[in-house]
Amino acid sequence: MSRQSLPLFAAWRQTRRAGYSWKALRGDLSAGLTVGIIAIPLAMALAIAVGVAPQHGLYTVLIAAPLIALCGGSRFNICGPTAAFVVILLPITQQYGLGGLLLCTMLAGAILIALGLLRAGRLIEFVPYPVTLGFTAGIGIVIAILQIKDLFGLHLASTPHHLLEQLKLLAQALPGLQPGDSLVGAAALATLLIWPRLVPKVPAHLVALALGALLAIALEQLGLPVATLGERFSYQLDGVEYPGIPPFLPDLALPWSLPGADGQPLTLSFELIRQLLAPAFAIAMLGAIESLLCAVVADGMTGSKHDPNAELIGQGLGNLAAPFFGGITATAAIARTAANVRAGAFSPLAALVHAGVVLAAILLLAPLFSYLPMAALAALLLMVAWNMSEPQHVLHTLRIAPRSDVLVLLVCLVLTVLFDMVLAVGVGLLLAAGLFIKRMSELTDTASLNRQQRQVLQDLPEHVLAYAIRGPLFFGAAEKALSVLRRFTPGVRIVIVDITAVPLLDMTALAALDNVLRDYRQQNVALILSGATAQVRLQLRRAGVLRREGELAYVRDLAQARAKALRWLGEKPQEA
Repeated sequence: MSRQSLPLFAAWRQTRRAGYSWKALRGDLSAGLTVGIIAIPLAMALAIAVGVAPQHGLYTVLIAAPLIALCGGSRFNICGPTAAFVVILLPITQQYGLGGLLLCTMLAGAILIALGLLRAGRLIEFVPYPVTLGFTAGIGIVIAILQIKDLFGLHLASTPHHLLEQLKLLAQALPGLQPGDSLVGAAALATLLIWPRLVPKVPAHLVALALGALLAIALEQLGLPVATLGERFSYQLDGVEYPGIPPFLPDLALPWSLPGADGQPLTLSFELIRQLLAPAFAIAMLGAIESLLCAVVADGMTGSKHDPNAELIGQGLGNLAAPFFGGITATAAIARTAANVRAGAFSPLAALVHAGVVLAAILLLAPLFSYLPMAALAALLLMVAWNMSEPQHVLHTLRIAPRSDVLVLLVCLVLTVLFDMVLAVGVGLLLAAGLFIKRMSELTDTASLNRQQRQVLQDLPEHVLAYAIRGPLFFGAAEKALSVLRRFTPGVRIVIVDITAVPLLDMTALAALDNVLRDYRQQNVALILSGATAQVRLQLRRAGVLRREGELAYVRDLAQARAKALRWLGEKPQEA
């Protein structure tokens, strides 16, 4: 397969054309270091949010991010775990365990590669803005609710499987609120809100986590326990259990050999793949949407232009490979990509450096991560949820958007919160498509031509009628528009229809027109179509709607239609 048919390494080719320099290298190194520092706590927090150990988030950055940067189509995208996937991945982890989640990620990677090979990168442009805004706002709300447990140190009586059950269990657990966790969570949240206004150049989440860890140690001395990452997660080495995350690289392992929900290794089967195919498709669709939107944002910030098909293939390869090393689903993150651009990135090298920073953190700082309070990580995700829900944009859209778009947004938001994102996006797209069809059908109409307005038709006898159809004739509008042609008084012998303003017909319109012609033959009425475009005439001929003397004719304009009608009536045409 040629390079043109397999769009790989597009971002590197763009970099080469743009011209690399020492200044660009310094920008890439600085940006990679900055984004790597940002990514470390986020990757761990997001892994915890989807129900797996925190190191799996770091492994995702370590494996998927550089592979996507190498093979993808955007020079600036920074990839790794993202908050948008929490609502999809958490139920998969609960039902199929770590092994099922990694296998599902692999399937999603294969789907993304297929989409890239099929040149489906531009299809993202057909997802309406209210659908995207609705489900991202809904995801933000769900993530925020999921953080309440760790933010206040609550202990739930059971594992909830949907939001209403989650809210019920949270309400029941509120009397058990832990003062230590609540104080740490409040302090971290306040730092995340205030610090960017005071020292914007220093990442607020690093200060919040450091302050939270110090506060947790102080509270422990005062007898107020605070849950930490080291208490919640552990690993084994040579039969000895250690707190926190392992300070070494992940081993190569087949995802289906890892534990399922019952703690036993999965059994790879056709039935398991069939069950995981639907969530894998949802992961692939969301990954494509988020990655390509992220690339568009980066293009807007830099004036560059990404290759959407190469980006899909890169994302697919990253998600196909990462699960073999314990990595979960990866996609481009808008916040980290924007930080990458602002820090001076010029090429995908910044993404490679960012993965190198995460590698150094795993090897050198893993023991320190054990002291991170769960409440501080929950506060971090709470801010991520607030930012991704974009409340200002939602409220602005509710104020200015047409009622149909508001309906689509609210339906997507509510379905995402109460059920899941897959249902929300599916229903949202169907609703948006239905409303679009309705609006388009309202643009198509059939009207009787006023003879005073059309001077060329003034001398036609009364038993010749003239109509004009304006707008596309498709399944949403064809029957309504063509049914007007059947409503006329007896005695009419010829009907002229001006279709100059009809850009296209679909099969429904062709079938409806065929029914009109059948009725006209039974009533001895002839039809003259005026002004058909070349495309419309071709469609009619292919459908078997052919010229027939005295029954059907195609003419260039109304003057020819008038002459044809008079000739069929046996009258001598007069000058118009």
